[in-house]
Parts: sequence; C-alpha cells; structure tokens
Amino acid sequence: MKIAIIDYGLGNLRSVEKAFHRVGADGAFVTDDPEEVRSADKAVLPGDGSFDSTMQSLRASAVDKIALEFAATGRPFLGICVGMQVLLTSSEEGERNERGLNLIPGKVKRFQGANLKVPQIGWNELAFSGSSPLFTGLSDGAFVYFLHSYYCAPDNEDVVTARSDYGLPYCAGLQKDNVFATQFHPENSGEIGLQILKNFAQL
Repeated sequence: MKIAIIDYGLGNLRSVEKAFHRVGADGAFVTDDPEEVRSADKAVLPGDGSFDSTMQSLRASAVDKIALEFAATGRPFLGICVGMQVLLTSSEEGERNERGLNLIPGKVKRFQGANLKVPQIGWNELAFSGSSPLFTGLSDGAFVYFLHSYYCAPDNEDVVTARSDYGLPYCAGLQKDNVFATQFHPENSGEIGLQILKNFAQL
C-alpha cells in the first residue's frame, strides 16, 4: 500500500511520514515526483503557512494539477491544515486573491473577536457529524492539536464531518466522496491523531 505525501516545498512532511510509519503504514513516503503520486494508492497534501503562498507553490510545481487529477480517480486523498483550506474555492487570507483547488466549494475565513487570540494554537476538542470512516473509533470530545488563523466555511454543510469551537463553532473536518481533510494536525495529535491516520491508511 503506497501513500504518497506530496512535497511542494512547504509543510512538515517528515513528521507526517513518521506518524504513518508508527501506525504500520510503512508504504507512506514523501515525494515531489508526479509519476510516483499518480501510481500511489492514496495521497496526502499537508500544509503550513498561508493560503496564497501554498497555492503559489502548488502551481509553480504543478502539484495543483496532480492533486486534482488524483482526486478525480476516486482514490483516497487527505488534506491537512492549509492542505485542507486549499481544497476550497477561495480565502480571505492574503492580498493576491489566489483561487484554491475548488474540490469543495466554499471560502476560508479569518477568526474574528476582540478577546480571541489569533492564531489558535494548541489543543481543542472535536464533535463529529455523520459517520466518516476517517474518524472510526473516536467519540465526541476527542482532543487534537490546531495551529491556524483561518477556518473553512464550505457552501454545503453536508461535507462537514467534524467541528470544533474557537469563538464560534467551525469546520474541523471535511469529506466529499474520496476527498478527506482535517484542519488540525493529526501527526501532532497523539494517539487520537495516530488513529485517524491509521483509519486513512486502512480505507
């Protein structure tokens, strides 16, 4: 089972790779080779930094096309943190008005609130919606690790699989067909995060 962790020059890729290996998914590997991504059984798009810089890097390396092509095959695809945000149509972040991959129509919005510390850094709990296989074995109240200033607001609420609360209830997990995503970092979320990555590896 090959899990391609897509390298486009940004993101904490090795920690994601190591986390997959910890749950027995030894076929997980980091790559910037389009052919290796195309031949993989599953693909992961981690992300750190801003929406605009991520989309610029994706386009410069042609990973945007590879990601769209892979998702269209029906094979499992996972976006993490900014890798989740770029699945949407657009973002309030940045001045270049970069367009996202638009796999899930919607907008990425900034947290607002006079007494709210932005970014949100640290552990927060989840409440699950529906029965996404990504969260098999987990219950409401599971704590995971977040680091973000913006959150996803999909046009269709039916794709939301998990929510958290930071000044307002917001989307922390998405699924549309074979495309999965988490706003939090499962690779940094202890046993809960490892269970999520194991669930993805076993899809």
